[in-house]
Parts: sequence; structure tokens; C-alpha cells
Amino acid sequence: QVQLVESGGGLVQAGGSLRLSCAASGRTFSSYALGWFRQAPGKDREFVASISTSGGSTLYTDSVNGRFTISRDNAKNVVYLQKNSLKHEDAAVYYCAAKIYARNSEVYTREHKYDYWGQGRQVTVSS
Repeated sequence: QVQLVESGGGLVQAGGSLRLSCAASGRTFSSYALGWFRQAPGKDREFVASISTSGGSTLYTDSVNGRFTISRDNAKNVVYLQKNSLKHEDAAVYYCAAKIYARNSEVYTREHKYDYWGQGRQVTVSS
């Protein structure tokens, strides 16, 4: 069983920055591919970013490319999502997710590929 605990988030002004963290349990963190998803009110959950087991490969949805950065620290069992130049449309509940036994260098955009999910953190963007 893998537990994912997110932290960070909260209220930020448009144009500002925020970092989300997600700490994972388990002794094989370096074998997990990790992802961030988000769900805005009234919308389906959508893919935001994914990172491979070693961190060598990353992928972003077009709307955040160049503004968000996903990274991981395998020594600390943590994945991060640094969000810059935040827009109102970035407001959502953000979820981290883990895919165990991931292939090296692969990233995953589909929800059903992930095995474990965090509880979600609210990010609100004000004017």
C-alpha cells in the first residue's frame, strides 16, 4: 500500500507562484512514475504533469507548459509541482498520483494508469 500526502496549496494572486509537495510512503519510491492532476469545479479531473522514475522524463499539458515544473527527490520520497505565473484558470483541487512498477523513462497522462492517489489540495487564484 502506498500513501500519498500532499501539502502546500492555498490562496495566491494571479501572476504569483506556489509549490505543491507530495510525500509518498513505501520503500520503492524510485520505481514509481508520478503525476499531478487537477479538478476545477464542475469539470472533470485533468492531467497536469508527469515525471518518470528517475526524473529524466517529464510531460505537461499544453496549458501549463513553460509555467509549471514537476520534479522529484527520490532520497526524500517527494514529488513537487512548482507553479509560476498562475492564472485564474489554474484554480482547482490538485492531486498527486503514483504508478507503481513503472517503466523507466515513461510518463503517464491517463488517470487509469495510476494506482494510488493523494487526497487533493485546493489552489485558489485571486485577482
